[in-house]
Amino acid sequence: MAPPDSRPERLFRQLEETDQELVLRLVLASGSLKELAGLYGVSYPTIRGRLDRLIDRLARLRDGEPTDAMSELLARFVENGEITLPAAQRIRCLNRRLLDGQPQEST
Repeated sequence: MAPPDSRPERLFRQLEETDQELVLRLVLASGSLKELAGLYGVSYPTIRGRLDRLIDRLARLRDGEPTDAMSELLARFVENGEITLPAAQRIRCLNRRLLDGQPQEST
């Protein structure tokens, strides 16, 4: 099996446009997350979380691993204030149990 193609341009093209924009803005802000948070109008922890997810996504792409679409979607909901973090964590946990064929817990 051939190793995954980890050329930067290939990885970058696989990112969603919003993530490509985040990388561009981060570079133009000289790596300042505080400045980046200001540009996006969000808190430092919010931009740090978004960057951490982008780093994880890039690592998975580089290693040829699938991304976790449910976690990505839930993270965007939390970032946008559409659901709370605890609610997103419960949904993700339930989704993983169902995918693993485990019975769901009663609530």
